[in-house]
Amino acid sequence: MDSSFAIVAEPNRRAILSLLATSEHSVGELETQLQMPQPSVSKHLRVLREAGFVESRVEAQRRVYRIRPEPLKEVDAWLAPFRRFWNDHLDALERHLDRMGQTPTEGKNR
Repeated sequence: MDSSFAIVAEPNRRAILSLLATSEHSVGELETQLQMPQPSVSKHLRVLREAGFVESRVEAQRRVYRIRPEPLKEVDAWLAPFRRFWNDHLDALERHLDRMGQTPTEGKNR
């Protein structure tokens, strides 16, 4: 089985996950929103399903997909030190701007 990183490395699969992060979608809805042919959407959904990123249920004549967050924990754990790095740097920038009498948004406009 591919690692979580290999699964999310593909841009179309990331786009599908982004849409499913907000709500459940059928294959047809994903096809329309992503402007991708149905066979391509189905292929990416199969990869995501086999890796455990999504699950589906049958609703009338369509299959509805939703995200499963558990596999994303591997990615989240890997990103944690980077998140801390950026948070520390952004906090330092905010303190610097406060000392200069600017807010971060004011600094961007100048």
